[in-house]
Amino acid sequence: MTEERQENPKKPSPESVNQKKSGRRYNRPSQLDLSVVIPLLNEKDSLPELAEEIKAVCSRMNIRWEVWFIDDGSTDGSFDILRKLHRQDGRFKVIRFRRNYGKSAALAAGFKQARGKFVVTMDADLQDDPEEIPALLDKLEEGYDLVSGWKKKRYDPITKTIPSKFFNFVTGVLTGIRIHDFNCGLKAYRRDVVKAVNVYGELHRYVPVLAKMAGFTVTEKVVQHHPRKYGKTKFGLSRFLKGFLDLVTVLFTSRYTQRPLHLFGTIGIIFVVLGLGINAYLTYMWIMGYPISNRPLLFLGILLIMVGFQLISTGLLAEMITKSQFNQHHVSTREILK
Repeated sequence: MTEERQENPKKPSPESVNQKKSGRRYNRPSQLDLSVVIPLLNEKDSLPELAEEIKAVCSRMNIRWEVWFIDDGSTDGSFDILRKLHRQDGRFKVIRFRRNYGKSAALAAGFKQARGKFVVTMDADLQDDPEEIPALLDKLEEGYDLVSGWKKKRYDPITKTIPSKFFNFVTGVLTGIRIHDFNCGLKAYRRDVVKAVNVYGELHRYVPVLAKMAGFTVTEKVVQHHPRKYGKTKFGLSRFLKGFLDLVTVLFTSRYTQRPLHLFGTIGIIFVVLGLGINAYLTYMWIMGYPISNRPLLFLGILLIMVGFQLISTGLLAEMITKSQFNQHHVSTREILK
């Protein structure tokens, strides 16, 4: 990464000297180097230790940093701990929700506030290791836009690891993104990614998918995973059902938002062809002298043709709406040469 040109190259600033000593170079002095976004729910026991570990890592890196804790409706006194951390060090910043809105809403709030050139997300339960931050940023420096952590060795119960492997496998097959751990909380992003990706509902699991479909480069890196020290897991089997429904949402909205007729029209044509085939067969049977008026197959053929044309019509209407609103869509641009 190129270094910003100094007005007097013979007298480098103390900041540039420190950056060279630390092995890192950043070229936008007015901007923070790193924002860490941490959503949390009832994690009061782990917060002081987590804050100290992050502070120690960032101090060794000699960078300008901030941490955004997003209190997602905690009821165990977590906010009191966060308020104390903020008073002790203003770089620890806090957003407190009035109630529990979910991890996606917490991440979206943190992404909105993040000012760093790079953004790292992690969970607050101490299972994600802040010592991984330098290596994740080094991976971004190689040219990637998003680096997703891979908890290759996990310290979770089998009731959580086996469904997670199945979930990751299916997601990888359907999206074409071959990473091993979509739902790992430890990720690193370039600032452009978090400002372009819209995270809502339960789509935090699919940030790599959303980023890839927006044109950003995605990779993964093996990260250290620790056993939970405090509190209890927020994991529930119901999240896998919601996860697969959200996967359908991601695939539909990302692939067919600009071309809805491709989806509705394809299904509609298949239905029409099947219906016409059934009715052609029944017509042949009628010509051969067989009665068809009381055959359920006749009504199935008619139904398929009607539903098929309705789907095609729906696709055409969606295309008209899409075309009328085309200029309102956001297009992610990498660079402009003038």
